[in-house]
Amino acid sequence: MKLNEDLKPVLQEPAGLSDPSAALEVEKISQTSKEFNADPKNRLMQNAATTNDFTTLLLNRNVMISDTHIFNTKIPEESRVTNQKQSGRCWIFAGLNTMRVQLIKKYNLENDFELSQGFLFFYDKFEKSNWFLESIIDTRERDVNDRTVQYLLREPVNDGGQYAMLVNLIEKYGLVPKSLYPESFSSSSTNRLNALVISKLRDYAVRLRRMHAHGASVEELRQEKEHNLKDIYRILAITLGEPPSQPFTWSFHSKDKKYHEFTGLTPRSFYDEHVGYKIGETISLIHDPRNKRMALYTIQYLGNIAGGHPIRHINAEISDLEDLAIKKLQAGKPVWFGADVGKYMHRSSGILDPALFQYDLAFNIKFEMTKAERLIHAESLMTHAMVFTGVHLDSHGRPVRWRVENSWGEEGGDKGYVTMSAAWFREFVYQIVLEKDIAPQRFLDVLNQQVVVLPAYDPMGALA
Repeated sequence: MKLNEDLKPVLQEPAGLSDPSAALEVEKISQTSKEFNADPKNRLMQNAATTNDFTTLLLNRNVMISDTHIFNTKIPEESRVTNQKQSGRCWIFAGLNTMRVQLIKKYNLENDFELSQGFLFFYDKFEKSNWFLESIIDTRERDVNDRTVQYLLREPVNDGGQYAMLVNLIEKYGLVPKSLYPESFSSSSTNRLNALVISKLRDYAVRLRRMHAHGASVEELRQEKEHNLKDIYRILAITLGEPPSQPFTWSFHSKDKKYHEFTGLTPRSFYDEHVGYKIGETISLIHDPRNKRMALYTIQYLGNIAGGHPIRHINAEISDLEDLAIKKLQAGKPVWFGADVGKYMHRSSGILDPALFQYDLAFNIKFEMTKAERLIHAESLMTHAMVFTGVHLDSHGRPVRWRVENSWGEEGGDKGYVTMSAAWFREFVYQIVLEKDIAPQRFLDVLNQQVVVLPAYDPMGALA
């Protein structure tokens, strides 16, 4: 294979950018400066913003007062907030946070009990490595500059995930208490581990594509892949520690100081017998205003476990997501959800509200994109997973604000819990997960539709 043999020549430079009339004129910049300085408010804001975090200056006091951490509907038992630290494992933390609630209640555990996030993280990294290499084999005939191939190569594995990936991991590998597989340095701070694994996977991708170019069969490519994965396992085992593979004992004291011991457990039997949550009996509802409602969607090349459950999303109205999240909370169950957490958040107060920062007062600007337009123009996508544990309803039963269990530790908000306004939910929440026995039949019927496949690089394929 010759270097750059797949690169295509640029046929034509963009004509518009070479047009002198497209350039900024120095005279116009000078005039803009004069107009800026003519407004005393601009000079006042400049004095303040050049020596302070400008977002702090723009905080809307009325919003800070109205978005309180008081709710009239909450699940009966709330747990102590967890901390994913310097990692992108929010989807795992959020999923396990929903499952530990019943386990804490069942055995009268302290509210800081945790299931091992690192256990699932190990297998997710290993399975995603296999998924990536299989995707490279599957796209072996495509030009290396093909948009999908480049998307796959951009980030072969990362910490993020979607709920269906959690389903696949737990159904295949089970769960263990955190005491049996605690955090390591590299599970809590994942940058260096990710960089190492990603570099090796790209190295393997080059090798697999080169082998294909020289006539290797799919069977030979998979044999090479199996050899590559032994290297990845070695890296993970050294940096994270090997997960429990032999029968283990789970022992603990309950809140009433009684001693409990369960012997001969495996990760699968611990999940089946003690956690007991039927994670496979759930559905994902998304709100994607670009696409048809009450239709079934998936994303090409999105997943983590080859041969596992495929990604399936039911696209619904945002009011459906609101109503069903309320229904689940009223039944005493927490709700896993995915959203764009980077938008309009004040971390120390723990508030999410689109009216939080008054950009109009400081900069004389406003944002006019719709939710659909933000998705289309790369302004928003699902970046984080958290858990609803409560909601405040008005006299008509409509949501005013939501209580959110985050996984960034107890600093900020109400000991790490966050308040989300109803307006923020409608604009930046993209996904919730429900048990099938809570979902109305009309949503279950959508699961029988032909699935619509979105491209690999679609924003609905973002990993929280």
